[in-house]
Amino acid sequence: MIAPVRVLLVSGSTRSGSANTAALATAAAVAPGRVTAAVYDGLASLPAFNPDHDGDDVPQAVAELRKQIASADAVLFCTPEYAGSLPGSFKNLLDWTVGGGQMYGKPAAWINVAAPGRGQGAQDTLATVLRYVGAVVVETACRHIPVNRATVSPDGKVSDPQFLAGAAQVWDALLSHLDGRAGLRGDVRHVA
Repeated sequence: MIAPVRVLLVSGSTRSGSANTAALATAAAVAPGRVTAAVYDGLASLPAFNPDHDGDDVPQAVAELRKQIASADAVLFCTPEYAGSLPGSFKNLLDWTVGGGQMYGKPAAWINVAAPGRGQGAQDTLATVLRYVGAVVVETACRHIPVNRATVSPDGKVSDPQFLAGAAQVWDALLSHLDGRAGLRGDVRHVA
């Protein structure tokens, strides 16, 4: 029997009409039937990271973020690049994952939707941070699939057939990785 999986989708953008957010909404819409794709929408409400507040009694928004990560079998990110790196608000989210440990051993991948020749700084920084927090970067599921803003339809999804095909490849690779882990451990659930 093929086990159901829960994948948390996290956009690194707080911008209305973001191509990154549209890419994840589209990925959720084309996810295989066994996937529950949960969209994290609390990026803008996270407080600035402060090590003094990182313990057993974290702010409620941080506790909710950590709960959603812990309950996911994998995390799929999509982030823009700002000033050659990650947007500050998204890096802040990642900083809150360091002390909680929920990303440790968690399979993670990303979709880079930047125009050709752009986005590498954000992608490289994301890879560094994910490895630092102990996530398992599923390289085969990480894809650069440029999205032209003109292909984002009014419903907030990407209509480009090339993006849809690329998103299907992301799901195939991520599920293949999770199924391989399940074969080794007997199930796909990550216990945090």
